[in-house]
Amino acid sequence: MKTKQSEFDIVIVGAGLSGIGAAYRLQNNCPTLNYTILEGRSAIGGTWNLFTYPGVRSDSDMYTFGFPFSPWKNPKVIADGPDILNYIKDTADKFDITKKIQFDRRVISSSWSSKNKKWTLKIGNNITKSVEHIKCRFLYMCSGYYNYKEGYTPDFPNIDSFSGKIIHPQHWDHKLDYTNKKIVIIGSGATAVTLLPILAEKAKLVTMLQRSPTYILNLPSEDVVANFLKRILPAIIAHRISRWKNILFNLAFYNACQKWPKTLKKFLKNRIKKSLGNKYVDKHFDPKYGPWDQRLCAVPDNDLFETIKNGKAEIVTETIKTFNKKGILLDSEKQLEADIIITATGLKVQMFGGMELLKDDKKIDVSNQHAFKGVMLSDVPNFFVAIGYTNASWTLKCDLNAQYVTKILNYLKINNFTVCVPEFDHENIKTERLLNFDAGYILRANKFLPKQGDKSPWKVYQNYIRDLFSLKYGKASNEYLKYK
Repeated sequence: MKTKQSEFDIVIVGAGLSGIGAAYRLQNNCPTLNYTILEGRSAIGGTWNLFTYPGVRSDSDMYTFGFPFSPWKNPKVIADGPDILNYIKDTADKFDITKKIQFDRRVISSSWSSKNKKWTLKIGNNITKSVEHIKCRFLYMCSGYYNYKEGYTPDFPNIDSFSGKIIHPQHWDHKLDYTNKKIVIIGSGATAVTLLPILAEKAKLVTMLQRSPTYILNLPSEDVVANFLKRILPAIIAHRISRWKNILFNLAFYNACQKWPKTLKKFLKNRIKKSLGNKYVDKHFDPKYGPWDQRLCAVPDNDLFETIKNGKAEIVTETIKTFNKKGILLDSEKQLEADIIITATGLKVQMFGGMELLKDDKKIDVSNQHAFKGVMLSDVPNFFVAIGYTNASWTLKCDLNAQYVTKILNYLKINNFTVCVPEFDHENIKTERLLNFDAGYILRANKFLPKQGDKSPWKVYQNYIRDLFSLKYGKASNEYLKYK
């Protein structure tokens, strides 16, 4: 959308799932406020526009991952990337959000003026290569949590000696012909687990090389109960029931994993044993951490295990000694020959799309700020963030955040305030790291992520029911939230 307007009540940064969800809540709950969405890419969808590797799919069910106000109609509950992208586009069109998006606008910096009580955004126009400026009263960051320019690849020894093709899934080469090729996928997370079955359909052999295993849970790709409900009930009612069914099940399963980790570990491993039969090798499915200390990988309809059983793929659990011309030499001196090596080694976490954040011309060190209810940052006025769950669907929390943001905006209007800023109590509340989660990409990012406190409202609890009462049904007024 082209516009000459240079000032808005609120600017949303990012046109992915969380940005479209925030826009819906904003125009529905605060209809008198004008807004725009700034999107650094040339298309809607965020993650689902960026990731295009073969078989890309959600690792959360779409009834909790999707929008609560826009029913998921596809029978597949573990959905493919293109279907999710179309769902986001259709939702944005349905609620007239698409026309609010300014594409190819990358926010370089955002500076708050205490004097003017406004944000000034410095924006790079990807098309004209010019610099633009927009002012707004409120800034809402829905830009995700990772670097779109590059994924994370460890410093593998002698990597340049490999004579074949090396590719990171974040930037998939669609001209890549892997027919009858030997492929090694380095990694054990959702991306590796997703890639293996689809690549094995054409490849000669696919090897998933993992340093350590990940918990894997086999699930049906379709939700039988949800599909039945959709046949007998209006779409929105069926969607809500299915959503709550999955919310409660996932929450109960997570809590069970935390309370009885040994029992749930045995349960998960036994399911894999049943699927693989005599192809089961314990060290490939025996993580050294407890269930849900990191995210579980969802495998729809046994696709990973069926591929291993038919001999088209294998798992190797060892560490890398060095790359060489033919592939990878392991520390055990075993050689893995490869024509193609895929580094499914994770993401690079990046706050606010790499945007610089300033207050009265002084740079804000985000790592020194504390997250208020996971929605705002201490000492940063009129600033909101979409940060989701690590133990459930990301967008569950993002939607609660959006509803709380609109509550604050309406409170400001009713009481004739112009500024809202959280103030952390350093004397009475202890500081903790933001995410108590041991995934590699989180551990690498702890040095620049915001902090949290050890008690409410500064504690991020990763619990939907608790957040439901705190955010959707909670009050906008709070002793730590200062209105001016």
